[in-house]
Amino acid sequence: MNAVTPPQPVAADLRFRWRGVDADGVRQSGTLIAPDASAARIMLKRDNLFVVELATQGPAPHPKTRAADVTRFTRQLASLLRAGLPLAPALELLAQAAASGQRQGMPRVVAAVARDITAGLRFSAALQRHPAQFNALYCQLVEVGEAAGALATVLARLADDRERAAAQRAKVRAALTYPVAILLLAVAITAALLVWVVPTFKQIFDGFGAKLPAPTQFVLALSAGAAHWSVPLVALTFALGSALTFLLRRSEAARIRVARLSLKMPVAGPLLGTLCAARWSRALGTLLSAGTPLADAFDSLTHATGNAFFDRATAGIAVRLRRGERLAAAMRAAHCFPPEVVQPVAVAEESGALDSMLLDVASLADRQVDEKIGTLSSLCEPLVIVVLGTLVGGLVIAMYLPIIQLGNVV
Repeated sequence: MNAVTPPQPVAADLRFRWRGVDADGVRQSGTLIAPDASAARIMLKRDNLFVVELATQGPAPHPKTRAADVTRFTRQLASLLRAGLPLAPALELLAQAAASGQRQGMPRVVAAVARDITAGLRFSAALQRHPAQFNALYCQLVEVGEAAGALATVLARLADDRERAAAQRAKVRAALTYPVAILLLAVAITAALLVWVVPTFKQIFDGFGAKLPAPTQFVLALSAGAAHWSVPLVALTFALGSALTFLLRRSEAARIRVARLSLKMPVAGPLLGTLCAARWSRALGTLLSAGTPLADAFDSLTHATGNAFFDRATAGIAVRLRRGERLAAAMRAAHCFPPEVVQPVAVAEESGALDSMLLDVASLADRQVDEKIGTLSSLCEPLVIVVLGTLVGGLVIAMYLPIIQLGNVV
């Protein structure tokens, strides 16, 4: 099986402004996106509109789609093909616009794919012209399905894998977002107390004329610093965040470094590492089980994990394989795969069952990810309580210590 060829440029759709009359004689107007004026008139006629005026407003913006849209399209297309519908009519059915006549997002992409197939392009080649929606792994598997005459089966498997990956990402996001959000809320509450509440207590303490306890003095000094430096600190944080975002978009080295640091985080690092290893193993195992040679499979794994450090390691493994090294040895040299992934691969290379072993390893890694997510979620609740209690409780105690001491003296 040859590697996926580079995508060819696709003609941009046009935006049209139209005026017309519907079946009841009512004047209508609006905008729509179509490949040309003829297609625009066909779309309006399909909606029972008689076109009075049609004007081009220039190229339309690139369609914006979500990963869930691609997964839904994959599942629906697999179902239509299994029902016996030919590929071109199935694509045209999925590409039907909404009732308003707008062709946005995924319908525009599918319509373009349908036009390419009608013009004589293979399905996999048509998908390659939309790399933002269909990555190299997706196109490679579709090409394998076309060659084997099992396109519906391959698409159904792709949909299963994408749905599983989306559910796993949601679990990881929820497990990491909850504690971070609670900690940020605790920091915000503490900052608000320091800036607006503690100064009120300071005015009361100034009338005591007595030496304040050390915790109270520390909180008052912290409050004065927060009131003085809060605005510059927020501005600096925003500037650093913007600079980091710009750097990550422009610099591959920065993305790799941040991705590597994320894998070394105390709690989330092992979880993310296991998740990336599971995605990598499942993608490679799926390609091998579909009949793709090992050397060609790595051309489709450049962005299989979503982690820049793993992606660079994948490129390094491909180079080592071309030099004649074994896969397990190349994975071990990458220093990013856990031993419980590398060892089964070494055994599978000897037995000749690499594809099934990689899928088994991916399933095992998925279960480990679920277990780690459950453990992390169970640890978050007491951790959040401790942090909130320490921050807020410490401030309250420090502020009331002088009042308690004054009551004891009286």
